[in-house]
Amino acid sequence: MSSSRLEKYLPGNKRVRMLVFMAADICTVCLASFLGLFIRFDMNLERIPMEYVEPVLSYLPFYLAATLIVFFLFRMYSTMWSVAGVREAGHIIGACGLVSLIQIAGMLMLEMKVPRSYYVLSFFALCACEGLIRLSYRIFTSIRLPGSIKASDRRVLIAGAGTSGAVILKEMLTSQYAQGHVVCFVDDDKNKVGKILNGVPIAGKREDIPGLVEKYKVDEIYIAMPSAPAKDRKEIIEICRETGCRVKILPGIYQLLNGEVSVGKLREVEIEDLLGREPVRVNIDEILDYVHGKVVLVTGGGGSIGSELCRQIAGHHPKQLIVFDVYENNAYDLQQELKEKFPGLNLVVLIGSVRNTHRVESVFEKYRPDIVYHAAAHKHVPLMEDSPNEAIKNNVFGTYKTAKAADKYGTKRFVLISTDKAVNPTNIMGASKRMCEMVVQMMNAKSKTDFVAVRFGNVLGSNGSVIPLFKKQIEQGGPVTVTHPEIIRYFMTIPEAVSLVLQAGAYAKGGEIFVLDMGEPVKILDLAKNLIRLSGYEPDEDIPITFTGLRPGEKLYEELLMDEEGLQNTPNKLIHIGKPIAFDMEEFSEQLHRLYNMANLDSEAIRWEVKRIVPTYRVKMGDKW
Repeated sequence: MSSSRLEKYLPGNKRVRMLVFMAADICTVCLASFLGLFIRFDMNLERIPMEYVEPVLSYLPFYLAATLIVFFLFRMYSTMWSVAGVREAGHIIGACGLVSLIQIAGMLMLEMKVPRSYYVLSFFALCACEGLIRLSYRIFTSIRLPGSIKASDRRVLIAGAGTSGAVILKEMLTSQYAQGHVVCFVDDDKNKVGKILNGVPIAGKREDIPGLVEKYKVDEIYIAMPSAPAKDRKEIIEICRETGCRVKILPGIYQLLNGEVSVGKLREVEIEDLLGREPVRVNIDEILDYVHGKVVLVTGGGGSIGSELCRQIAGHHPKQLIVFDVYENNAYDLQQELKEKFPGLNLVVLIGSVRNTHRVESVFEKYRPDIVYHAAAHKHVPLMEDSPNEAIKNNVFGTYKTAKAADKYGTKRFVLISTDKAVNPTNIMGASKRMCEMVVQMMNAKSKTDFVAVRFGNVLGSNGSVIPLFKKQIEQGGPVTVTHPEIIRYFMTIPEAVSLVLQAGAYAKGGEIFVLDMGEPVKILDLAKNLIRLSGYEPDEDIPITFTGLRPGEKLYEELLMDEEGLQNTPNKLIHIGKPIAFDMEEFSEQLHRLYNMANLDSEAIRWEVKRIVPTYRVKMGDKW
């Protein structure tokens, strides 16, 4: 019988329920008093002396009154016994113990003589009877008879027989809203395998999942291992995916710490779960203390990174948030979102280009930002290969003009959004971002403003990234296009990228290049296959994968740090500081002047000029570097 079916037989009114429990308690006290004497005299009624019966009966009204008062004080009539656990069982024992002590004190004061063992036996009898009454509903609803599992019930395997798995199981047993029946657990702790958790067997370890799915006819798998390393979760997800079962996962350890573990917190497996590395964890409240009460400017504020920066900054009470973007549609959408979520925010949305010196300076002159996050840039590698001059104009000189305005109008911190493609660049976009880093270094050397750069890899789900492209291709039935079977990339989520940028702002002293330890790189081919499986298809069977060849300026692997750059640690073990490479800043300033003229003249020789400025830039001519 399910909990919902039992529920309808119980009184609906809480006062009526309390009266029912009180009546049951009166009967229980009478029974416990009787059993105390009955058990003491070998369960033989004829052997119970009347000299003991009379004091027990005489004291019974006082015993009943004390019981009802104590039980009321212990909230025995307001507790939800349908979901009772160890704490509630402790309340039963405590209440019964206090009642028994009151009984002993009362009978001794009234000089009522009974066997000393009577008090002990009646106490245990009272505990047993009250436990049976109070916990019977909970026990009954936890029992699954063989005939109670319907053919239509989803059969569930839970990976993780720890606290989270136990909570999920408990909810599925007791909640009328939780659908499905847990048939077994798996856990990598060999000491747990073979044991029973709340009536459900712990049947094996992760490698046993395929066999258990077949044995128990499993329909769904719940991964309840929020504290497990990301690499382990990835491996388990991949094993589960091979079974063809629907897979759901409990997001993270913070859910457990916040007491938020429930069936409702389970979600579908997402591509982020398959990266196999720990997410970046930062204390945003601590980091953003320096944002509070400050005027903050975000260039490129309508983009993927810029907009997330604005969202997180907006929640920490800046004096004023200025969004600066050349694309009006992006800026408008963000404006409406921020107005709705943060009605008290002092928000200014401005349209303009960082390439326009007058426009940039007018913004700085009017608003005098304390902090600048410079996210405005052209970032599409193949497109910039065909338009190298535009990459230089926007990225290099957009950064230079914004940085000079920050210096001129007393900005305290300037944070540049850079990329792993700036390391040993093979494309003009990466080379332009390396020059942006050099601009930051140069400006920091001669300015009171703290100029820093933040370098990270590809961002999942951002505009122009592979994930939206793959999803679109899958929706269209394929093929999914991968440039090369061996191409690898570092990946992070947009919130992670923004967390790093904000962290850099907090750590900044001037001149640093912050680098994220992004773990192991991911094969783009594996990413495509996983995304196809997450969409419910099989790679190369339902959705074909084709290889299109490396695009102009694209390399097989990305690097986050140049050989010449050493690493320094920060308070966050996933964030490091690269030692900036020294260069002749006077010569660099002259080179920028020549480069500016060449970019505006659309000179075809601009790549070789960039090569002179960035010696690590490899220019490809035809099929040769």
